Amino acid sequence: MITVILADDHPIVLDGLYYLLNAQEDIKVIGTAVNGLEAVKLASRVCPNVAVMDIAMPLLNGIEATQQIHAACPHTRVMILSIHFTSVHIQRALQAGAMGYLLKESAGEEVVDAIRIVHSGQRYLSRKIAETVVEDYVRQGSGDVLEGLSPRERQVLQLIAEGKTSAEAAGLLYLSVKTVETYRSRFMQKLGLRDMTALVKFAIQNGIISLEQ
Repeated sequence: MITVILADDHPIVLDGLYYLLNAQEDIKVIGTAVNGLEAVKLASRVCPNVAVMDIAMPLLNGIEATQQIHAACPHTRVMILSIHFTSVHIQRALQAGAMGYLLKESAGEEVVDAIRIVHSGQRYLSRKIAETVVEDYVRQGSGDVLEGLSPRERQVLQLIAEGKTSAEAAGLLYLSVKTVETYRSRFMQKLGLRDMTALVKFAIQNGIISLEQ
């Protein structure tokens, strides 16, 4: 039996996937999450065979969540299910440890096949994405503009870009307000960002947050 967790902030998508996958004889959904932080906590607790998640999720995006899940449960295969298929999104997802990348528009029975393939240890890419192009993105990973930031700095960046105050971000990450402000100051300096407008624009352009949120 392939155990699966689902993470998506859209209830309709979450419910649809839940019923589709549980209808399969060899797949069982053992948990769901509606944001990235919840997904990491859930995965760390149950260590499923496969984690299926969106990229554009509040509190912690799917790419950062993928990296944390991969670190906490090395045997869990992560598959991204998203509407986004820009080079930035694909490159960062695969570098974070995702084994699969599937477009929501081609979901349905393909999700079932993708989960089985990813569970077997093979990479699965949506039929609209050319594998040779994606491999080029992976090889060019050294140019990632976020490479110089620590995982915690990227977490704080997302929360601030989503409009959270330093106090709200501190509460979500179990840190002091002073610590959050230190992280904020560091990543603003590293990225050469002067104000919130520049920060939000940067976050959208680099797939950290989405306009659909």
